[in-house]
Amino acid sequence: MGLISNGSTVFDNGSMSSGFGSSLRFISKQTASASANISFTSGIDSSYKEYLFTFNNIHPQTDGAIFQFNLSTDGGSNYNVTKTSTMFSAYHNESGDQTDLSYRTPGDLAQSTAFQNIASPDSISSDNDHSLSGTFTIFNPSSTTFVKHFMSNCSHNNVSDFEINVFLAGYGNTTSAVDGIRFQMNSGNIDAGDICLYGIA
Repeated sequence: MGLISNGSTVFDNGSMSSGFGSSLRFISKQTASASANISFTSGIDSSYKEYLFTFNNIHPQTDGAIFQFNLSTDGGSNYNVTKTSTMFSAYHNESGDQTDLSYRTPGDLAQSTAFQNIASPDSISSDNDHSLSGTFTIFNPSSTTFVKHFMSNCSHNNVSDFEINVFLAGYGNTTSAVDGIRFQMNSGNIDAGDICLYGIA
């Protein structure tokens, strides 16, 4: 699925919806303000087989924090679904003399209930003009037959002024319906930023 900017902001819920026509349905938006986490425990149900989250300028309170998520099957009482995942990233520094494209072993999980990294293990800079933006998709979370596949693609500035493009994919190894998702930093609060939830018809 490609995202096309209209020259303003690709993650504005109005422009996002118009770009997808009637297939993309805006559900809700949460704005962080020194928030320990942002949790979605409503709007994720059998209404859609695909749900898209957009991250707009997610800014950490703590320099070097890593943006993460976990899944719930009990309405948000617990976030501990077993996950297996894979991650790779590309980076380029501001001076233009360091580049890399590689698998990120510290970012993957193998049948773990831990929170899953979305940002690169290189971590996010908390400089005033730095942040993370991107998307996260989960497929058919209400299925009671299949495991729950997810994918994410994010762009962020790291603590050494590198631009990093992070690709994540994996699955929640449960046939129970997933009805909650929590986003957080591994250290400190989410200082600022918006997360929007859409259903894809």
